[in-house]
Amino acid sequence: MASGSGTPVLAATLRNVPRLVFFALRLWVLTTERATNTMSECLIEKRDDGVALITLNRPESLNALSGVMQDLIGDHLDDCADDPRVRCIAITGAGRGFCAGGDVKQQSLRADVRQTGKPSPDEISSLLRPLQEDHMRITHRLYTMEKPTVALVNGAAAGAGMSIALACDLRFCSEAARFHTAFSKVALSGDFGGSYLLQRLIGYGRALELYYTSDPVDAETALSMGIANDVVAASELLEAGLAYCRRFAEGPTRVYGLMKANFSFAASSSLEDALAHEARTMGESTLTKDHAEGALSFVERRAPRFTGQ
Repeated sequence: MASGSGTPVLAATLRNVPRLVFFALRLWVLTTERATNTMSECLIEKRDDGVALITLNRPESLNALSGVMQDLIGDHLDDCADDPRVRCIAITGAGRGFCAGGDVKQQSLRADVRQTGKPSPDEISSLLRPLQEDHMRITHRLYTMEKPTVALVNGAAAGAGMSIALACDLRFCSEAARFHTAFSKVALSGDFGGSYLLQRLIGYGRALELYYTSDPVDAETALSMGIANDVVAASELLEAGLAYCRRFAEGPTRVYGLMKANFSFAASSSLEDALAHEARTMGESTLTKDHAEGALSFVERRAPRFTGQ
């Protein structure tokens, strides 16, 4: 009886072996890539001028995202948000690229294994949860940070890398910058908020076309489309970009955060609601120390000395 009742259980277990192998390997990949950190894949430099520079540091792979890098970006952004000395955050890439998006070599490994079994809805949910957390820690944090965020785009910004650049308030670009949605080339629908962010910059039709075609957009075209805010020579990017950031680091930081909140709210609200929201944030801004300084400096006909408060 025991032997007979165990046979279906054994058979079911054997049928699930491919699925079990897949999830065991997937867990190993996630654990290994997030635990192995022989060198920092994401560097931060807090400068005396109020600018924090975060450098994605996997130049051999055009700074493709790894689990370790995503964790570090999230950690650095949390730290910058909480540090009153940081009044502007800049993100750039080491080497020739800004960020090539997801690591396609790792995706290929997982795809080979995935063909041996079809995950259940619960299993898919468990796989997606870390990705959703990364979206919130990186894209949502950049987009809603109550401080200016600037992408210093030095080269290719592709896939999720393009999405991260779009999540920043502004994009200061080298003439070598290239924007590339890339997702359709590897049959992925897109992540890190690109579908939300790109259409708000260039419109629904043009944004969807770039997702369908995955055609690259060079720096000058990005400037004309409204993706880039400025383009400079490659040799000037870091110096000119940090000078660009210092302008915001010297500004009314708290009020910049209220401006961002106004724009975000207005993007999906009625005019009446947007007016009410602006009135509330206007009331908040009148109570800041920087407003008092701004009004006084205007009367005294001098440059304001904002403290970010």
